[in-house]
Parts: sequence; structure tokens; C-alpha cells
Amino acid sequence: MVQAPTEYRGTTNQVCGLWPFSVGTGTPMVGVPFGRHITTHATLCCDPISWYQRANLIGNPSVFFLGRPGLGKTSAVMRMAVGLAGEGVIPLVLGDTRPDYITMTEKLEGQVISLGRNKGSLNILDPGEAPAAAARLRAAGFEQAAHEVIADAQGVRLNMVESLITIQRKASPTDREETILSRAIAWLDEHHEGVPVLADLLAVIRAAPRELREAALDRGDKKKYQRVTEGLEASLVGLLPGGRFGDVFARPTTAPMRRDRAVDFDVSSIPSSDGDMRAAALLACWSVGFATVAIAQTLADYALEPRRHYFVILDELHQALKAGPGLVDRVDYLTRLNRTSAVGQAMITHTMKDLQSLPNEADRHKALGFIERSGFVVCGGLPMAEMPLLNRVVPLSRQEQALLSGWQDPPAWDSQQGKEVPPPGRGKFLVKVGGRPGIPVDVILTEAEKSISMSARRWTEQSRTGLLEEESAA
Repeated sequence: MVQAPTEYRGTTNQVCGLWPFSVGTGTPMVGVPFGRHITTHATLCCDPISWYQRANLIGNPSVFFLGRPGLGKTSAVMRMAVGLAGEGVIPLVLGDTRPDYITMTEKLEGQVISLGRNKGSLNILDPGEAPAAAARLRAAGFEQAAHEVIADAQGVRLNMVESLITIQRKASPTDREETILSRAIAWLDEHHEGVPVLADLLAVIRAAPRELREAALDRGDKKKYQRVTEGLEASLVGLLPGGRFGDVFARPTTAPMRRDRAVDFDVSSIPSSDGDMRAAALLACWSVGFATVAIAQTLADYALEPRRHYFVILDELHQALKAGPGLVDRVDYLTRLNRTSAVGQAMITHTMKDLQSLPNEADRHKALGFIERSGFVVCGGLPMAEMPLLNRVVPLSRQEQALLSGWQDPPAWDSQQGKEVPPPGRGKFLVKVGGRPGIPVDVILTEAEKSISMSARRWTEQSRTGLLEEESAA
């Protein structure tokens, strides 16, 4: 046996005199320090914005995270978010389901918006800052840009109303119903005073103004109009206060989103058993978030505000996609323009089967497109059964597949200490960019990062509480 020589790590300036005995690391060093290479222990710097903007390593500023629960996906994304925040990029957590990002957002002096029954509401017909932004553009002489801001706001609100109807019906609105809804929202923008709510939208449809009757093709027959809009009315009635979603989405917005600081939409009060409500909340948060970003970038384009870059985190992606057929298209509508909107994006789900379990074949193909369009993919521990599906969109060698499969093994039992040790795959990820060989990396949390991990703090607090109770009893 030949004993391996001692290895030392240093910067180029420090080890330049050791030529020819120094070896380059071969891992990218642009971006947020993400972790250490499992084999060489070299530092890997990694985040979608830096790799797109500065390093030119990827063609799309986005990353897709895959991995079984409990292996550290959220902590890895949080490291990217905090590192980017240090460079001036604003993190936006558009739907925090556990919640995991509240402490991080508070330490970054951000805004936490709580949504849920009797906790907070988000009016899906609220145009937000679009009218004020359009007024600023008109005052500066940019009339066409003002029209585009208003049109975009109408499109986002229409998309959200249709999404709620799709979740409630388990079927998408018809083409005629979509046209009626579009014209009804435009009618409210022109004639309604103040910010409308869903009850106002229903009242307009029942009032049957000329624009809506033309969209319904009633040919002057009021009874035909009522037959055409009956199903739409029934769906909207179910969305009003007292209905399934009305307490959250049909009331005035309790906390408008800011665009100059970190934001976390806390939807953890919505139970995981209410999958439809949680999916609706996630879609609503995504709609509001991307609409706010679009307004910020438009104002910056015309020198009315400083340019801001955002890092958008879309966690639990599969929960929104499974809520109804056609929702993949609505998510795709929200997320496709991240490169032109100066937005970095992280999408997170557990396994490929989450995307493949969609009931509609077309939706399954489109969901896989989210991974295919991502700048790079970060994989945690995954079962071997996932590999054929994953290999269709992310080429993996046999060694890489075996590595990912080994990381999903359960933890061993420490007989000396009488407790489980951490699972072998916790904090370990494979960074894949296209067909290049993956970079296996170990993400080791600092003490500061452990303090902002909600899951870790809950277990620690529970343990301390139990010890105090035992001491008091003794």
C-alpha cells in the first residue's frame, strides 16, 4: 500500500510557488459559496443568477431542486438566498408551507405576509401597484408602457380567477367563459370605484353589460345569456366569503406586498390535508409575486426606480400542479419569462413521480419542461426507481445514479449513544448542468444557518421542553 500524501488547500497567490505540484480544483468559483466537493474538498460556488449573469455557465437563471424529504433541499436553497441577498438580490419566498423561511426573512429585515382562514387574505382582483405605476409612466410621457402595465395586471388577475375555478371544478373554464371573465375584469377597471373583489365580478356578470353579452354570443336573448353564464355564476358564488376559498381570496388584501425588500408569504396555517386550498394559495402568491416583479422592472426600464434583481423561491411545486387539469399551463405562464425579467428562480419538489403523477398526459409533458428549461438541476437522494424518469431530462451516468440512490438510504442506529445518526444523504447534492458530469457537493451548515432552520429549531425546542419538564417532575 502506498500512503496518500498530505493535501493542502490554498489560493492561487499562496501556492503559486509550489509549481508543478499544485492542482486546480476544476469547480466553478463564481457565485454563492455552496459547499465542498465530496472527493476533492474544493469549494463550489453556485447560484442561478451568478452562473447566468457573470459566469455564462447556463442559459437560463433558474435551478430545479429534486430530492427526498429531510435531506436538506430547503437549507441549500436558503444558503443561495442569503448569499444572493448579500450581493443585493432580493429573495422572494412565494408560498412558505411549513414555514421554513420566516426567520431568514426577518433577519434580512423583510416582510412576512400570513395567509389563511382568519389569518390574512389576498384579494385576487387587486391590481396592486399597477395603477400607481401606470400613472407614474404617463406623467413621465410613457403612455404605451402605461397601457402595457395595465394589460399585464389584467392578464395576471384573469389567470388567477381561472385557476381558482379550475381547482374548484376540477376542469378548466370554457373558451367562452374565459372571454366573459376577461371582459368583466376590464369592465371593472373602467367603471368600478376602488379595488374590486370577487363579489363585484359576480355582480358585473349578472348585470350583463353589452360587452359581456357580446362575448356570450347571446344574439340579444337575455335567457340565452343566463344559460351561458349559469355555470360561471355558480363557480363564482362558491368563491365568495363563506365558500370554500372566499375567506382568503374574496376579501380585501390585508398586507400589500413590497418590492424593495425580502418577502415571505406564510401559508403554513392552511393544513396539508386541504390540498386544494393550499394549491390555490401557492398560485395566488406566485401571481402576486411575479406581477410585483414585473412592475418593478418596468419602472426601472424607464429610470423611474433603481434596478432590482430578485431570487424567487417556488417550494412544493407539485402541490399546485396536482390541484386540477390545466394548472401546469398557468404556472408556466407565470414562470417562463424569468430571464427577461431579471429574476433568478428556484423550483423545488420531491421526486420525478410528483410530476409524472399528474392525471393529464399533456400536463405531464409540460411539467417535465420545467426541469428541461432550468439552467441547472440539483439532485439530492433519490430512489433507484426514479432514475429512468430522471434520465429522460437529466443525463446521468451509472455512477451518478448509484450515488443518488445511496444518499436516500435511511440513517444507521448508533448503539453506543442510543440514537439515530444523520442519514447518509443529508446535505449532499449532485449539481448537473446539461450533459456535463455532475459535481457531488456536501453542504455543511454553519451555526448561524442552523439557527434560522425552522425544522431544526422545532426539534431543539421540543427536546429542551421535555428536559425541563423531567427536571421539574424530579
